Amino acid sequence: MRAYSDFAEFYDCLTQNVGYDKKADYLLELFKRHNHNTGITLDLACGTGTLTLELKKRGIDIYGIDASCEMLTIAQQKAFENGQNIMFICQKMQNLDLYGTIDTCICSLDSINHLTSSADVQKTFDRISMFMNPNGLFVFDANTVYKHKYVLGDNCYIYDTEKVFCAWQNNYNEKNNKVMITLDFFEPDGKLYRRSSEQFSERAYTRSEMTEMLIKAGFDIESVYDDMSFEVPKQNSEREIYVARKKSNE
Repeated sequence: MRAYSDFAEFYDCLTQNVGYDKKADYLLELFKRHNHNTGITLDLACGTGTLTLELKKRGIDIYGIDASCEMLTIAQQKAFENGQNIMFICQKMQNLDLYGTIDTCICSLDSINHLTSSADVQKTFDRISMFMNPNGLFVFDANTVYKHKYVLGDNCYIYDTEKVFCAWQNNYNEKNNKVMITLDFFEPDGKLYRRSSEQFSERAYTRSEMTEMLIKAGFDIESVYDDMSFEVPKQNSEREIYVARKKSNE
């Protein structure tokens, strides 16, 4: 089963609480605090392109990459409807292959957690580093081990919207901090419901694991923030934001 194929159709209505406009403003403030000129920016694992579009509207020279062609179809339509010319490319993160270099890379909404092997995370970091100019900035967020163990865990969630009813079920493996996620969608179809399902896994990595892989890929860690803030993460933080600078050639 290919992840985010059926999910793409319902993704936006199930993530209405994300606050993409606030995320875009936060990123601009983060770049300012780190004295970084964004230059050519890549939104890695951009999904349906909402954050890509918000940053484009704020003057960022940005394009998006995602492994789901279904997600990118929606992203392209969204950009067209907003009168924005944004390039979207279908690629897996760990197979990143760009046509030129970038100055900034962002990767949001726990996309790194979808890489469930450390080898794939390392390969992704290596590929980003390969195409990033010296002193470029890599900013990404990731779910913490705390969130996987105590928040997602073996819990179930229900989302009931006008467009779809979604049953979300988790299965947590403490040995490797992986959560198997099963999504069942029930879409109204007259007096009946049309059902579709998707299943995928996410893995949480410790900060020391992330740091080791980033350094190995040629990055210096400038900061690790609590989610949507500029504060130090707490023991019960559910998401952390990493700010890594590509080492210069000097």
